[in-house]
Amino acid sequence: MIRTESDALGSMQLPADALYGIHTARAMENFPLSGYRLPAMFIRAYAEVKLACVRVNAGLGHLPPAVAGALEAACHEMISGLHHGQIVVDAFQGGAGTSTNMNVNEVLANRAAQLLGHAPGSGAVHPLDHANLHQSTNDTYPTALKVATLHGLKKLEQPITQLQETLQRKEQDFDHVVRLARTQLQDAVPITAGMTFGAWAEAIARDRWRIFKCRERIRQVNLGGTAVGTGLGAPRDFIFKAAEELRSITGLGISRAENLVDATQNLDPFVEVSGMLKACAVNLLKICTDARLLASGPAAGIGEMVLPAVQAGSTIMPGKVNPVIPEAVSQAALRVMSNDALIGQAAAMGNLELNQFLPLVAHALLESLHLLHNAVIKLHERCMRDARPDTERCAAHLATGGTLAAVLVPALGYERVEHFIQKAISTHTPLADIVAAGLNVPREAISELLTAKKMRQMGYTAETYAAVKGKTDADA
Repeated sequence: MIRTESDALGSMQLPADALYGIHTARAMENFPLSGYRLPAMFIRAYAEVKLACVRVNAGLGHLPPAVAGALEAACHEMISGLHHGQIVVDAFQGGAGTSTNMNVNEVLANRAAQLLGHAPGSGAVHPLDHANLHQSTNDTYPTALKVATLHGLKKLEQPITQLQETLQRKEQDFDHVVRLARTQLQDAVPITAGMTFGAWAEAIARDRWRIFKCRERIRQVNLGGTAVGTGLGAPRDFIFKAAEELRSITGLGISRAENLVDATQNLDPFVEVSGMLKACAVNLLKICTDARLLASGPAAGIGEMVLPAVQAGSTIMPGKVNPVIPEAVSQAALRVMSNDALIGQAAAMGNLELNQFLPLVAHALLESLHLLHNAVIKLHERCMRDARPDTERCAAHLATGGTLAAVLVPALGYERVEHFIQKAISTHTPLADIVAAGLNVPREAISELLTAKKMRQMGYTAETYAAVKGKTDADA
């Protein structure tokens, strides 16, 4: 079964039961570019915007009560997740999002017509005269994107918080385990495993703060500004009430932008939010890289951290287990970082009163939010929650001569320690034994310098080297 619809360009045939109409059908022909559909969070947000407009128009007497009631019901259905399969336009489209707006308008109008007992395409509820009344793509699309982004940021906060708390807990749990720090991937000085987790926790804590604060950057919307931000074609009362109604519907701290022209043409708030998301991606990539390095080997590598085994790692090497969660999260992080560069370029390429590349910004920003949300959850639940240091491997690496040498320098001086190292190498004797004999102190006094307690002292005091400082090296 088919139906025929017409517009200024001619007629087209559509499936009789399709809720979308001719404007959507033309977009499907014009933009078969990526195969990417609009994400659910964006469709829901767009329906929330349309619901706000319906309610304000109805309250001001601009919509017949029956039409307003049916449109409101259709909006609620779309918000709940229904009819998303009817939003069929490609994510990449010309017209600054007009095809998306019309797709939503047509689906809502035709669904409202159905609720009133009419067939889709009947015109009983009109996509432009009713669903899009006193609106434009240029104010509804960016407003919907801001609503979706605010919802996404709020959703992201919970897994970020959980990851931070887990890392902080491990900072305490493993504050007694001393491991060998590395700089430039070379052996350096001692540090505790707890400090390693603690540094990760601090980075994630900053991400948590940034994600919370950046919501302020996009709370101002241009709804009511219509085409270029002047409000042309919309009643003054509608302009002042629409954002308030949207705030009530969404529960978000939304307000009408003071300068609707600016809010219509400039996308720098989205760039700023994307930058915050990029910072989170950078931290995730750094943490995952660290975890992979610490878990490398383990028999022939560093092997100082044990990551949970979640799947077999090889089709040819039995027993091999790979750090697949950090690897997957790293790829998500790299994508978010790439999206940030893309968003910045697209935002800079807008012209005069409108940015024609807003659909690209929307796709990249919402993809980043989606990726980060899922990546943080998996990194927490499938990796960091059960990650732990290998205490025996940490202790074995800590016994290397270079580590002790750096610890002894403040007490004995660089050249004196270097002399001990050379003697240890030439005699194939552990450095700790050479130093203990040379200073005529118990071996335990040397070992005490490498304890976790010493690592947590934040520098040394007069008591730190009391057992070794001032001793004479008989062989020096």
